[in-house]
Amino acid sequence: MQGRHVIVNDNMKSSPAVWQKLKRTRMIYLLILPTIVLFLTFTYIPLVDGLRISFQDFRFVGQSRFVGLKNYIEAVRTPGFWRVFRNTVILGFSNVVLTAFVPMILALLLNEIRFKVWKRFSQTIIYMPHLFSWVIVGGIWIFMLSPNAGIINAARSLFGLEPLYFMAKEAFARPIMIGVNLWKQAGYVCILFLAAIAGINPELYEAAMIDGAGGFKRAFYITIPELLRTLQVILLLNVMGALRIFNQIYVMRNEVIAPKIDVIMFYVYDRGLVQFKIGYASAIAVMIFLLTLIITLLAKRLIRYKV
Repeated sequence: MQGRHVIVNDNMKSSPAVWQKLKRTRMIYLLILPTIVLFLTFTYIPLVDGLRISFQDFRFVGQSRFVGLKNYIEAVRTPGFWRVFRNTVILGFSNVVLTAFVPMILALLLNEIRFKVWKRFSQTIIYMPHLFSWVIVGGIWIFMLSPNAGIINAARSLFGLEPLYFMAKEAFARPIMIGVNLWKQAGYVCILFLAAIAGINPELYEAAMIDGAGGFKRAFYITIPELLRTLQVILLLNVMGALRIFNQIYVMRNEVIAPKIDVIMFYVYDRGLVQFKIGYASAIAVMIFLLTLIITLLAKRLIRYKV
């Protein structure tokens, strides 16, 4: 009885302390309330609703019929689903690796530039594509790769070479998509690495220079190890978005190269909003969500990232 009395007294003492703490921080909770409402309204509620629809033969007009796992079974038995899934894996995880390590190399090279004006100019040029929407980026590259007016084929014609139809050959489709995505995203990730480099203790470099370490050794033994934490974050973010490629494919695809570049999110869009198979598209969307969650947790464990 005495032990229970002590526990009750402790709870009574802690309750006012909790309320006082909430009272002191109430403005913080009020400030984050709109964000919570926004996420609930446009993320979590649609997610739950999409899960419900995935078990239905959904109709915009009339009664939607419960069909159980039919939509999921139909998805995994459809050859087109596995084709776009393979494309998504190839494009997505190529982007994961390239948009993490290539920008890190660029950041290391830019960090070695001592002429400040040239360094800032280079950073601006590299970062600028990230500011453009995929509509603009897609238009730029479709024009550049054009067989008639494209700059690449114009350069080929100077050497007497025949024009290449880059956007009409399946062999070029995936490398073009991966390269254009890298061109757009590299600048942003490079800036993150440069910010991390700026936060490295300069005394480490001074000590290394006193010991006679050159630029390569300083980068290899100081800069790169100090960037590993940033690299972990970028890899994790890239993995989270690996299966959700859409904008680039929607802008740059055509029917000739579609078999090589159509991805899951475009497949969901086509089946759901074009063919109005909402239940089927919702089932695939739920599968993407669960697969992304599993891959993210595995990646987090593999790279040993801790929040």
